[in-house]
Amino acid sequence: MSNNPKPSFFQVISSVVSAAFGVQSSANRERDFTGGSAKTYIVAGIVFTVIFILAIVGVVRLVLA
Repeated sequence: MSNNPKPSFFQVISSVVSAAFGVQSSANRERDFTGGSAKTYIVAGIVFTVIFILAIVGVVRLVLA
């Protein structure tokens, strides 16, 4: 195990959203690679993607209605 603390729930969410939009800082990326679990970020990324797609579909339906 590493000595680095695990990122909190909100840090994981922040990292996933920042990475999705391409604006993540080097310090946060380094924290994610040294202290985080890949499984956590993969699951968070999939959940974010599904929510993002559903939001886009909802906006399109609202505009076309």
